[in-house]
Amino acid sequence: REREPPLQETVDAFEELRAAGKIKRWGVSNFDVDNMNELLSLEHGRKCAANQVLYNLENREIEFDLLPWSETNKIPIMAYSPVGHSGKLLRNAALKKIAQSHNATPAQIALAWVLRQSNVIAIPKASTDAHVRDNAASPKIKLAKEDLIDLDGEFPPPKSRKSLPML
Repeated sequence: REREPPLQETVDAFEELRAAGKIKRWGVSNFDVDNMNELLSLEHGRKCAANQVLYNLENREIEFDLLPWSETNKIPIMAYSPVGHSGKLLRNAALKKIAQSHNATPAQIALAWVLRQSNVIAIPKASTDAHVRDNAASPKIKLAKEDLIDLDGEFPPPKSRKSLPML
């Protein structure tokens, strides 16, 4: 099935905006490995600044192939909803236990878990001053190997390629 509009046309429009000084960089959202390979095959496709995808402890699908692909191709992943979106994640007993051991909130641990990846940036909710302070403290939290093992047990990484979830 052909995209509407074609991807090359979209990339060309982004590049025109960039050349005119209207935007500094451009990126894509919810592109899987096949989509990214298609993008990189196009003229100016390698100018993509980031791929924004759903990524958190409950939604780890990108770890199977997109995350390693993005690292290899030096295109950052921008994780949206890094602390979940329904509130269910933050009520998880294992996450709460790890948070308590770090004198942190479950949201801070969930965000620290996402940010431990070298090629991942996150866009967490920041609707209150408290959110901003908690988010700012998250990168300082260093999760221990045991924490990561416990989180993998509670939220297993993917064993096969799956469609990317979207909100």
